[in-house]
Amino acid sequence: MSSITLIGTGNMARTIGTLAVAGGNRVEVMGRDQSKADDLAKALGDGTTAGKWGDVPAGDIVITALLYDGVVPVVAEYGDALAGKVIVDISNPFNATFDGLAHGEETSIAQEAAKVAPAGASMVKAFNTIFRNVLENGRPDVFMAGDNAQAKADVAAFIESLGLRPLDAGGLKMAHWLEGAGLLMMGLAGHGVGNFDFSLGVSLLS
Repeated sequence: MSSITLIGTGNMARTIGTLAVAGGNRVEVMGRDQSKADDLAKALGDGTTAGKWGDVPAGDIVITALLYDGVVPVVAEYGDALAGKVIVDISNPFNATFDGLAHGEETSIAQEAAKVAPAGASMVKAFNTIFRNVLENGRPDVFMAGDNAQAKADVAAFIESLGLRPLDAGGLKMAHWLEGAGLLMMGLAGHGVGNFDFSLGVSLLS
């Protein structure tokens, strides 16, 4: 069982929170709008709590369930409250036409967030290659990247508690390419597949 805090109260926070509760994890929700955090915690049930924005998160794993442009500012705002935590960035920085990455260089939101995170915090990229409807209804592979082996092991254990398979893509610099994989999925959804009811995964041949 993992202890997680969701920073954010949107659809992905609700979906991951629902799976986390079903998997027996302790869940806390934080949001700028306290009433939304309270409502989501109540909806998730089973002991889910609502923390106060900016306080030290109760969870050992902190998932920033935010739009990409909010991740780095929020990590900076929380500052030392995130010391010692494993921070999981799930965002995709798509440009306005969904055919490129918003930052336009070989970095990632996770890498930029790591620069402003406090000492002792570990950053992991995960969940960004999964459409929400698939996460709600399927059993997709979850690709992740990060520099700290123990942090990735902790996130992998959490992912397994959701009934999903974690796949380690390497160090945090691979987060850039995971964001590229998210972009690839948007291209497939609009063209080769034509819908959002699919996921990327790995098939072992032996």
